Amino acid sequence: MNAKALVVLSGGQDSTTCLYWAIDRFGRENVSSVTFDYGQRHRIELTSAAEIAGFAGVPNVILPIDTFAALGGDALTGEDIAVDSTLDEETGLPNTFVPGRNLIFLTFAAAFAYQRNIAHLVTGVAQTDYSGYPDCREETMSALQTAIQLGMESEVQIHTPLMHLSKKETVELAQALGALPAMAMTHTCYNGERPPCGHCAACELRAKGFAEAGVVDPLLI
Repeated sequence: MNAKALVVLSGGQDSTTCLYWAIDRFGRENVSSVTFDYGQRHRIELTSAAEIAGFAGVPNVILPIDTFAALGGDALTGEDIAVDSTLDEETGLPNTFVPGRNLIFLTFAAAFAYQRNIAHLVTGVAQTDYSGYPDCREETMSALQTAIQLGMESEVQIHTPLMHLSKKETVELAQALGALPAMAMTHTCYNGERPPCGHCAACELRAKGFAEAGVVDPLLI
């Protein structure tokens, strides 16, 4: 199996940490990144991803897959839906959950990798995240890897370096990998604000992780 790796880079804290993890593990010359334009409301994500990839010295490709916006029903793609941290009574999930997003992202990433003889996919999903998104769980990633391997006659592997890490541990990993300077370019805020709003669930989780790690968030310096 070759040593090339493709990182799904959203422009956020977790995927940026994973980018530096991949560089450390596979070598900068073997790492590339892909960012999905899925109709997200906050276009700053695309700018951040490109900026981070350039800073890290790896290629970045933005692929348009805007069907999620047409589907609607969530706060990250729907223009008329405000971010709400309360959980749906039936699903137990917040309205920031985009159904199928990571499944689609990784399937497209695998198809992109297939054409370029890339055997390793890296994603920043973590089941320890506050939201409990079902498409971030280890069993989901394992099942998806099997489906992609079978469906593409491929030996592709999905790597999830943050799967069992807390946000504090993710910050510590980023620090160890030398990723903190790139954190100043990241975007996490669910409300699309920069500087971040500081009060949405994503901002609060990020702030908690940096505080517990005893590290000043470069985004706030």
